[in-house]
Order: sequence, then C-alpha cells, then structure tokens
Amino acid sequence: MNLKQKKNLARIIIAATMLVVLNFVECSGVTRFIFYLVPYLIVGYDILLKAAHGIKNFRALDESLLMTTATLGAMALAIYEDGDYTEAIAVMLFYQIGEWFQSYAVGKSRKNISELMDIRPDYANVETADGLEQVDPDDVEVGTIIVVQPGEKIPIDGVIVEGDSTLNTVALTGESLPREVSEGAEVISGCINLNGVLKIRTTKEFGESTASKILELVEDASSRKSKSENFITKFARIYTPVVVACAVALAIIPPIFSGDWSTWLYRALIFLVISCPCALVISIPLSFFAGIGGASREGILIKGSNFLETLSKVKTVVLDKTGTLTRGNFEVDAVHSKNLNFDERKLLHLAAHVERYSTHPIANSLRKAYPNEHDDCTVEGVEEIAGRGIRAKINGQIVCVGNEKFIDELGAKWKSCYKIGTIIHVAVNGEYAGHVVISDALKIHAKEAVAEMKNSGVENIFMLTGDSEKIASKVADELGIKNYRSELLPADKVTEFEKILSAQVGESKVAFVGDGINDAPVLSRADVGIAMGALGSDAAIEAADVVLMDDDPLKISKAIKISRKCLAIVKQNIAFAIGVKFLCLILGAVGLANMWAAIFADVGVMIIAVLNAIRTLIVPK
Repeated sequence: MNLKQKKNLARIIIAATMLVVLNFVECSGVTRFIFYLVPYLIVGYDILLKAAHGIKNFRALDESLLMTTATLGAMALAIYEDGDYTEAIAVMLFYQIGEWFQSYAVGKSRKNISELMDIRPDYANVETADGLEQVDPDDVEVGTIIVVQPGEKIPIDGVIVEGDSTLNTVALTGESLPREVSEGAEVISGCINLNGVLKIRTTKEFGESTASKILELVEDASSRKSKSENFITKFARIYTPVVVACAVALAIIPPIFSGDWSTWLYRALIFLVISCPCALVISIPLSFFAGIGGASREGILIKGSNFLETLSKVKTVVLDKTGTLTRGNFEVDAVHSKNLNFDERKLLHLAAHVERYSTHPIANSLRKAYPNEHDDCTVEGVEEIAGRGIRAKINGQIVCVGNEKFIDELGAKWKSCYKIGTIIHVAVNGEYAGHVVISDALKIHAKEAVAEMKNSGVENIFMLTGDSEKIASKVADELGIKNYRSELLPADKVTEFEKILSAQVGESKVAFVGDGINDAPVLSRADVGIAMGALGSDAAIEAADVVLMDDDPLKISKAIKISRKCLAIVKQNIAFAIGVKFLCLILGAVGLANMWAAIFADVGVMIIAVLNAIRTLIVPK
C-alpha cells in the first residue's frame, strides 16, 4: 500500500469505529447532529470537495455529486424527523471502502507495469582520465565506449568490445534464464549485468534504445481504449442524467398527489445512491489495465486495450516461418559444385563475398562458413534483386547468388538437390556453378505452440513462407499445420494474407505473427499484428500491436488466453452490474428497497466487480 491508501484506510477505520461507538451514546438535538457530523466529514470530506469542484467546472453529474446529494439529503431528513444519521454516514463509508478497493486493485496491476519501468537506467559510466564518470544517458553520443559493472543495468543499446558476462533479461522478456554474452555480442538497454565488467560501444542514442522504446509503448497503452470502455463512457454520459431526472421526478411528482413528501424524498435519495455507475466506470477499465499489466509481467507487451479486445476474437492465426517457428539461425549444411572450374571451397568463397554486405540471416550463415572476407578479392557493383538474390562483380567476374527464379532469368540451367533445406544457387558469368544448402531448425516449443493455439480456440492456422515447397511441406508436417503457402515474395505474402482476411465471417479476427522487420506490411495489415522475438527490434515495436519480447512461440497462445480471460471478466462485470442496478432501481422506486439495499447496489456491486477484475492479473497457464 502507498501512503495515500494507508491514509484513506485509516479514515475508514476511524469513521467506522466512531459510528459503532455513537450507537451506544445517548444524546439528542444539535449535540447528536454534531457527534454524527464528525465521522461523516472524516470519511467524506474529499467527496464533498470533488462534488463542489465538479459544479464549479460544469461537470456536475458524476458519482461524487450523486453521493453528496444522497447523503446530505439523508442527513437533512434525519434532522427534520430527528431520525437516524447512520444510513447517511454508512453510504459515504461504504462508498469510500469501494474506492479503497479500487485504488488497491489499480496499484496491484500498476505494480506489474512499474516493475517493467525499473528497466530505465539512471546513469551511464564513461571512462575519463580520472576514472569512471557517471553521466546522464541522454548525453551519451553514438559510438561512445561505456562501462557496465556487475549489478548495473545496461543503459544504452550497443556492441560488447571487451569482456564477457551473464545478463538478466527477465524485465524485458519474462524469461528467467540468464543469457551468456561475450565480445562482439549485441546487447540492449534494460538488461542487468550479473557478473563480469563489460565495455560496450553504443549503437543508438538513449531515446532510441530498446528500454526507452518499450517504456514509451507501455505508457501509451492506456490511451488506446477498447470498444467496451468506449461503450461504458457513452453509457455513463446518457445514463447518469437520465437517472438524476428520474430521481427528481420521483421526489416531486408522487407527493403532489399523496402529500407524503418525506417518504418520496427518501425513495429518491435511495434511487440516487443505487444509480451510481461506479461498478461499470471503475471495473471495466481496471479489467483491461490489469490484463495489460499481467501480460507485461510475462514479456508480452500489448499496445492498448483495443488490441487486447481484438486479440480475444482471433480465430485465425497466420504465421511466418523463419524466426517464428524456426530458429532463424541458418547454417551451411552442404556445398555441391556442378562445374569443373569451381571446387566446393571456391564456390562457398564466391557466395560469401557476394553476400558480404547483406543483413539477411542466410548471408550471415554464408559469411560464418567462410569467415576470411579480408583476402585480395575485389568486390564491387553489389546489386540486390528483391525476392531473387544478389549480383556482384568479383575480380571482374559477374557472380549471381539467389533462388531458382533468379538463375532461370539468367538463362543458366540449375540442378536440383536431394537435400531438404534452403538452396542457394550460384552462377558465374551466366554459367551455373553449383549450390549451397542452408538449413534451419525448428524452435524447441514450435510444435507445442501450434497445439496450444488450437487448444485456446484458434480454428485456422496458416503458415506463409518464401522458402521452397519442399521445406514448407516438411515444416508444416512436423508442426501439424494443414494450411501453408510457399515460395512467396514479400508482395505475395500481402496478397495471400488479404485472401485469408476476406474469408473471415462475423466478428472473427485474424492475427499475423512475424519477426516485425521483413513482415512489417503484413503486420500492419492484420487485425492484430504480433511481433515475435522482438527483443531489440525497433521495426517490430513500431509495426506490431502486440510485442512478444522473447523467441518463445508458446507466448502466442498465452497472449490469446490472457485476452479471452480479460474479456470474459469484462462481460461478467457488465452483466452483473447492470442487472443488479436495474433490479434495485425498480425496487427502490416502489419502496421495496431501503438505504442498505442501495448501499449494496452501489458499493457492494462495485467491490464485487473490482475483485473480479483483479482476477485478470492471474495469467492463465
């Protein structure tokens, strides 16, 4: 509990104690009124001030004014009839109890997000002639060497130039398993250095670093409201003036004919207490807030409650293959020369040089297999042909490296390979030289992830890939995916995805899961774009609606389960709150409900709804 919560709890306890004691004190008249006024003001002074402030700023019709009107009216009736002040104080007391529960619940869910906020570093260590100097991370320029000691947070994204250590990434990914790093490894801000001293060359400014991007994403999440929240806001705007008008009519019209003003005024006051839409106005946003907080604790960042609501309606999931279902760590599996002028080493040598400047994972695997880039070869005129391959001039020879379509366009006759994998063909001066076989392994949880998606209510699962039919078929069979499309260019992926979207019926939604870099067009087109393994990827954070901060595909189904649980709780609260409200309003209007029933209809329903909303924090297994 924070200081404000403790203070409010103390007020509630003091007022409740005084109310109990006063029941045993015999007094009357002004003395009795003053005695009861003290606990009323102790527990309700802030509500009275809010009501006055609302009237002053022309925002009169809110729950503070309704509570103030109802309790002051009940106090006035008690004075007029020398009756019981207990009901008026009890209304304010229980209303504050409900407010305290709501504050506690928000604090509980906010804690999950505030834990994520702990990734924000306070300083960066920069080496000077006098030793290490702590500077503001905003003042560190790109390319600066910073020092991160054991126990400190990495303040800015960069590359390790000296040292090795173990990093705790739990605040970013929800994954407790430490990550081993050494010289040459890329590291991101927000991770905690557990042991060795690291020297890091920064590659981004602090404002563009991963920690800053994630915090900005989380802080913006509350501004994106769901349809349910917008409905409740509009409902309250219409509902509150209507019930106030009904209460006024109830206090004035029947007494004109019966003459019993006090009875109908009392019923009108009960009607006002019952009518407060607190349970809806508080519990619905709280449910979404708690859902986003619970998800963030698991390393699942949801950009707003609108996306959480849409995710709950997902019936079709479309998956990219590389980096989502497979590790994306390609390795050279075989090199097959098909030309007497090129042995296997020379073939790999040429392919690695052509791919020297590419950032594609396949290029990385070729360079890893032939690391000697600094030989006497001259590489010039590098040209990348989208969806085909790369062409370059090496020592005067035109070398083309790419897929079958690329080699066909050159007029060279390529030869197929008996191995299953990504086949990279090489042609030199228009003649076919051979091919390199590159393979990629499934992620550990890929098969389990597909099964869990089906168990969580996903009816259709598609896989889209630019890989060959052979590879796509093999992966789909291993994972139990019936629907897949292979050999797709980036533009083809969008076309195929549009077909899947157009086939949806009713309110069912389509999610696309990709790495957020190559798949940005499809991620932005999906009803819900989910960036997979997005740790450190700016493109993923920008393009997607949901960001999974680690590489585990099991979190796709976990995100869906969280959203469905959250929406189920929202619907329960809406049905329960509105149902009880209308029932008690009718009973209050005809005189079958007293002030204690009104207190339950308002505060009791709110407390139950808030406690139900807190269940959203418990993340499904």
